[in-house]
Amino acid sequence: MHEYAITVIGRDRPGIIADVSSVLAGLGLNLTDSTMTRLRGHFAMTLVCAGEVPSNEVESALAPLSAELIVSVSQVVTDGPVAPTGGHYLLRLHGADRLGIVAAVTRLLADVGGNITDLTTRLADGLYLLVAEVDLPTTVDIDELTAQVRRLATDLGVEASLSPAETDVL
Repeated sequence: MHEYAITVIGRDRPGIIADVSSVLAGLGLNLTDSTMTRLRGHFAMTLVCAGEVPSNEVESALAPLSAELIVSVSQVVTDGPVAPTGGHYLLRLHGADRLGIVAAVTRLLADVGGNITDLTTRLADGLYLLVAEVDLPTTVDIDELTAQVRRLATDLGVEASLSPAETDVL
């Protein structure tokens, strides 16, 4: 069984998801994980799919879409099980937009070994919003990290909070 990470980027239009997923289903590839979004008129999608099809066949089948979209196919290599974490947390930040917010927040999380599993930002009418889901190692002192987040928010002139993420029940 092969696993592929496929990215698709380009100007948004109706039907991109249908076009890509139809090609993959036609090849017998099962779409297992995906994230898709629209950013200021551009579409971005990353997905993981699995099946018995060789990568060159996947690339050939998606090639017709490359006339208007940037499409890449990479084989997923797994290095074994992911190390357990100390928990899944949600960092929320909002305030006036300014240069370096994402860099500062993600550096703080990286420095404590946090693994960002999802990050969304939006700018609307000068208000900047950042929401990050992060897995933290068991060694992280959550109270100390929360204090660091508050200090960073003060330095950036924004408001921020760190809280345990609610577990999704599927």
